[in-house]
Amino acid sequence: MFIQPFKQTSLKPLQNLGFGVGGSWGDSSLTNTLGLPNTTGGSQPGYFTDGQQQFFAYTNGVVAGRTHWRLSPQAYYYYGPLSLMGEYAISDQQVQRNVGTSTYNADLQNTAWEISGGWVLTGEDATFNGVTPKHPFDPRVGQWGALQVVGRYAELDVDKAAFPFYANPAASASEARSWAVGLNWYLNRNIRVNTSFSHTSFGGGGNATGSAASAPPGSVSSHPENVLFTRIQLGF
Repeated sequence: MFIQPFKQTSLKPLQNLGFGVGGSWGDSSLTNTLGLPNTTGGSQPGYFTDGQQQFFAYTNGVVAGRTHWRLSPQAYYYYGPLSLMGEYAISDQQVQRNVGTSTYNADLQNTAWEISGGWVLTGEDATFNGVTPKHPFDPRVGQWGALQVVGRYAELDVDKAAFPFYANPAASASEARSWAVGLNWYLNRNIRVNTSFSHTSFGGGGNATGSAASAPPGSVSSHPENVLFTRIQLGF
């Protein structure tokens, strides 16, 4: 759900101030790994970085319990070439682990937040749907589209109750902190070229030994990640 309380007012600086919230709730009669995060970057369910490397993983044998709910409030602001957005996310998941004939359960609440901003260097207005160049890319007439510089800072915290029974504290990080800067080149309203640099550092983990140190998440949480991205985006 999104609201723009000043959209129809005469307060132009506030017309593109918006607030939103999203959420989900689920209750399954089965316990399985499908309710846990994807295995991207590793062999067990867990969380991964911008560079698609897994820095946190649940211990082998941990499955999702019955209830899982998420809540994510956010706010955004656009005024001329300026864009700002902030977001907070809560993921509350019941987990279960069987050891011999005993069953153990926990309710884990992982949280994350981010704030991002941008400035259109060529003067166009920034919007929720991107930037429409005043002069679409056409080098024959000296038109090069629009350029936007962007930045972001984000943190993710894993519930401390996940350690040590549901995740290995020597291998899995309990938190990740990431900052990124980038440049977006809008050739026209349908084609965008993005270049960005992202740096992620970790809290916890990084102390695994043996095979746990040579594979994710142990091999990832032991040092910061630096990654350079480029991509072309087509929109219709």
